[in-house]
Amino acid sequence: MNQTRIQSYDTQRTILTNGVSVISQTIPGMHTVTVGIWVKNGARSESPNEYGIAHFIEHLLFKGTTRRTARTITREIDSLGAVINAFTSYEYVCYYAKCLQHALHPVMDVLCDLFLHSTFPLDEIERERGVVLQEIHMRDDSPEEALHDQLHVAFWGEEHQLGHHILGPEQNIRTLDREAILAYRSRLYQPEDIMVVAAGAVDHQALTTIVDQAFSQGNFECVRSRSEMHDWTLPASPRIIHHGRDIGQTLVGIATKGCPASAAERFDMLVLNALLGGGMSSRLFEEIREKRGLAYSVYSYASSFADAGMFGVYAGTAPDTLGKTVAIMRDEMKRITIDAVPLDELHSTKEQVKGRILMSLESSDSYMTRLARSYRYFDKAMPLAQVLDGIDQVTPDSLQSLAQLCFNPHGYTIMTMGPVDAETRRVIEADYEL
Repeated sequence: MNQTRIQSYDTQRTILTNGVSVISQTIPGMHTVTVGIWVKNGARSESPNEYGIAHFIEHLLFKGTTRRTARTITREIDSLGAVINAFTSYEYVCYYAKCLQHALHPVMDVLCDLFLHSTFPLDEIERERGVVLQEIHMRDDSPEEALHDQLHVAFWGEEHQLGHHILGPEQNIRTLDREAILAYRSRLYQPEDIMVVAAGAVDHQALTTIVDQAFSQGNFECVRSRSEMHDWTLPASPRIIHHGRDIGQTLVGIATKGCPASAAERFDMLVLNALLGGGMSSRLFEEIREKRGLAYSVYSYASSFADAGMFGVYAGTAPDTLGKTVAIMRDEMKRITIDAVPLDELHSTKEQVKGRILMSLESSDSYMTRLARSYRYFDKAMPLAQVLDGIDQVTPDSLQSLAQLCFNPHGYTIMTMGPVDAETRRVIEADYEL
């Protein structure tokens, strides 16, 4: 892939006097602009009695301001031909809108209004409480989603800041009151942790003027002490957890150590994930689905955070082939630690990774998200050419070294969901006995 053709777009950052960062990337030829207000605190900033509150607040900010009702917000955005939404992760919350260039100013007026001047009416809190509870039930009703959530929590452990569900437990959502919600928002939505990030058909100075005017009216009263990130090491022995559930398949996930979002090995992790379970030519897909027909869905994934990471593999199979499927997953992970990846396979995988990155950047929202994450984890814009070069620099030795660091069976967390007979359970547990 010819990296000399990769376009480098103009990126600018302005830090307002109150500490809010305004970051933009102008993409010539685009007709749309996507702008997001990012809070650099997510679910991992919650204390146990607050679990779920960051996501709850994300919902509530759309439920009315001093100037607009919830219905007015949605109707105004629709009338501008725009879309507005939000999401919560463990390390940030984002409120964003996408619109045509000419509609940016009125769209920003709505977005900033709901972010800065939401009123949290009691009736809306109660109504949205029910919505979030239904979202929790919907997650739990999906076996695959439920397994991934529970595997994540089990891997990190309840003592770690990442060891809980973003949506929170039902009990918390049922009991969180308006006072607690306002206190959390005041504590965590501080100017130095807010980035307004835009990409596409955007003029940086015009955006900065809009944001400066809006945020000069914001009420930021609380100065908080920052929470420290926890030190974390791999468990001393594997953890194997079985969840019985009346479903037609048995699902299995294996979680192990990954790497932080800013680690030097992050490019190797991209390639390792693609090689093992990132597509139809990956080793797990070929061995489990194509050669043996043991599963329809089989893949791997990597979750990276500021200070740590998790790598996971997943498959859904018949109860009587669970043992064989787990053995193949284990063997394929082990094989990468022992045998160097052939150069032709490595080259093909790297081209796949680069191609997916480039194809993902087809819209202003993709550019906006990539730019925000770059500033969240590197405090600067990461040139696309530098990312592609980092992928090109991955070697068989560097890939093997990362696999040896991460794929240690003594640190695996293995979870099954669905029918598991006693003999299969015994075999799986025996395979990981120290």
